[in-house]
Amino acid sequence: MNTKSIKVYYDGNCGLCSKEINYYKKIDKKNTFDWVNIYDDDTDIKKFGITKSEALMELHALDKNGKVHKGVDSFILIWKNLSLLWPILGIIVSFFPIYITAKFVYKKFAIQRFNKLGYCNIKPTNLSR
Repeated sequence: MNTKSIKVYYDGNCGLCSKEINYYKKIDKKNTFDWVNIYDDDTDIKKFGITKSEALMELHALDKNGKVHKGVDSFILIWKNLSLLWPILGIIVSFFPIYITAKFVYKKFAIQRFNKLGYCNIKPTNLSR
């Protein structure tokens, strides 16, 4: 039986996103994650009140306790549960002011990437969250 404890919701139609997630899949030797392509199937995220546009804009993850993580917090969760030096990166990015800077930069990048998606006509309802 598979005991994956973390679900990661990513935009599987985005080349950059898919490349990064495929790398994480390759190094996930403990098989810790359930990687969910929300571009193809967004039914699971709706259970958590996450719209498809929100999920396409920013990476989301659900930890083993059922808490939803978004954006940089999702990356920190992933990194802390991978092997090699990734947990160290997760710890470093968790420290203020690195955390605040990373959140700001990621949010700007996510909005810019989302707005350039030619395949997605969905517009987010609230970009300030």
